[in-house]
Amino acid sequence: MTNPIAHPTGQSGDVGSDLSPAGRRAFRKLLAAGLVGSSIEWYDFFLYGTAAALVFPHVFFPNASALTGTLLAFSTFWAGFLARPIGGVIAGHLGDKYGRKPVVVTCLAVMGAATFLIGCLPSAGSVGALAPTLLVVLRFVQGLATGGQWGGVVLLLTESAGPKRRGFAGTFGQTSVPVAVIISNLIFVAASGFMPDDAFLSWGWRIPFLVSVVMFSVVIYIQSKVEDTPEFRALQEKAAQSGNTVVRAPLAQVVRSKWGTILLGCGLLSATNSLFYVSISGLLSYATDALGVKRDPLLAVVLAGSVAMLVVIPWSGHLSDRVGRRPLILIGGLGVAVWAFPYFWLVGTASLAAIFVAVVVGFIFQCLTYGPIASFLAELFAPAVRYSGASLAYQLSAVIVSGGTPFLMPALIAGTGSTVLVAVYILLMGLITFVSAWFLPETNPAEVRNDPHALPGAHLYR
Repeated sequence: MTNPIAHPTGQSGDVGSDLSPAGRRAFRKLLAAGLVGSSIEWYDFFLYGTAAALVFPHVFFPNASALTGTLLAFSTFWAGFLARPIGGVIAGHLGDKYGRKPVVVTCLAVMGAATFLIGCLPSAGSVGALAPTLLVVLRFVQGLATGGQWGGVVLLLTESAGPKRRGFAGTFGQTSVPVAVIISNLIFVAASGFMPDDAFLSWGWRIPFLVSVVMFSVVIYIQSKVEDTPEFRALQEKAAQSGNTVVRAPLAQVVRSKWGTILLGCGLLSATNSLFYVSISGLLSYATDALGVKRDPLLAVVLAGSVAMLVVIPWSGHLSDRVGRRPLILIGGLGVAVWAFPYFWLVGTASLAAIFVAVVVGFIFQCLTYGPIASFLAELFAPAVRYSGASLAYQLSAVIVSGGTPFLMPALIAGTGSTVLVAVYILLMGLITFVSAWFLPETNPAEVRNDPHALPGAHLYR
């Protein structure tokens, strides 16, 4: 029997282009699968950041001072980001040659296994230096999986959507980020709230990691119910007719021909990545240790702020289908730059209400860039090298900005006794995003938006 998700009917061959009831149902199922699978993947990745701020200094670095323990914990956090470009390169190569779906399934399974095993690790008190060593290894594996899954999920969604809904479809991969933050914080708050601190630091922190075993049900669903995108299947058919592979060396090809686009694409993510990781990780450590804010109410503030992202990310992607990708990214990048100093002024009050305002406004500006970026990065590259190009751009920003921000923030504050340099850093990141978007071409210009059959981005690589 033909799978409706794999082989929808429609003039353009895209799931989202079929306006029949079966086509709409297939499209909704694909969006849901992408959202759920990516949410669990990001849950696993972000959960580590929360634990690194609140638990790992005590469990894996018990003999270090408070500051040193925090820096060591965040250095293991960074290990995941160091691995992400490697994962993106490997997955991009395989995904461009053999398909999006098998790479996504593999990455999701590897992430679930690594996160579950973190929950099984012995403490440093039991096995000494072996414990943090194993922690770093598993965090590195998490990074490999995360580096590979983003591009695959985004391409499954955008390449299967109708040409006028690609911006919106891509946000179902992006919206998984706040969903993951909310779920990880809820489970962390619940686990810590139902037991004394000693019990939580002893074994309770493991529960949120062990919960990631549910990832395997998502893997089974995607493996059995979802096939590759119409665009990739078209590439396969064309290659089969000519007796060639889809592309022989996608990474080398895209780096050689589009290296400038890759670097600018990396810059696009600077604003959202820096302020986001300050808000979900660096802020937790700074506000609890330096400002005396209680842990659970602070987690609740970050959780509540993340709800705004659930609305703004899909809206920004939908709007990018109507007005273009670049305008929203330009506004978001400039907004992050302008908000950098007010953000830390509000946080410095130690008022939960003020911190909430700082986080929510920051999240809104981030979402204006983050929502359209999924479709924008994909459309900047030709289909045969799209997985490699988009993944490399995205993951380079992860290792340069995302992984370093939670580590740099406490180091800068400890060295200066002030958040001023951290605010300057966020301001610069916002400006980098603005400048990068300024120099990149619009992939969904008016002439493409007004043509019912035009694929966004296709005019850039003909």
